[in-house]
Amino acid sequence: MSLRGIGREKTRKTTIGADAETERPEDLVDRKFVATAPNQLWVADLTYVRTHAGWAYVGFVLDVFSRMIVGWQVSTSLRTDLALDALDMGLWARQRADQDLTGLIHHSDRGVQYRAIRYTERLAEANAVASVGSKGDSYDNAMAEALNSLFKAECIRNPVMRPKGGWKNVGDIEIAVAEYVDWFNHRRLHGEIGLVPPAEFEANHWASQPTKHYRQNPVLTEVGSN
Repeated sequence: MSLRGIGREKTRKTTIGADAETERPEDLVDRKFVATAPNQLWVADLTYVRTHAGWAYVGFVLDVFSRMIVGWQVSTSLRTDLALDALDMGLWARQRADQDLTGLIHHSDRGVQYRAIRYTERLAEANAVASVGSKGDSYDNAMAEALNSLFKAECIRNPVMRPKGGWKNVGDIEIAVAEYVDWFNHRRLHGEIGLVPPAEFEANHWASQPTKHYRQNPVLTEVGSN
């Protein structure tokens, strides 16, 4: 049937816990990745991609309720800006849709990027609360880790997506991530949310809420009406 498995690549460390700028927050999730509405719980993580020009790094922020990737960024370094830009994308998109982020729990691993002063200040400005898992335990951030695995299998190591000759540089990865996120959010069917795309799942949720508490995101509305 011309089927073949996708092997694992050599791992590269992305979680650097030393010399963090802030105290480690408590783990408010305790491996319970459950939410009853958007913007209750986001999970975030970083991953890596090998290119001919060197390593590229990708940051994702995922809404647990809908499995929507709300923010992402690609960089050639693991500096705080990588994680912060992904967070800012998610905050901007939600705030632009007049969604209240007060009380949002943002969960991550112990990486210094997520414990940087700029990152924690940005969460505080959005009235969000930081949560961090224990050291060296991927299960404490399992949903974000699962997204990374899906991204590697469905995009990076997918022979349909991968350019002939492999990924050349970070520009290739930026284009691939943008296309993957669009497909993941708007067309990929997710079994955990009833075999519908995240955008449709969120649109259905907001359509069932009193309109005075929410101004419909035009992008989600268009998707939900198809």
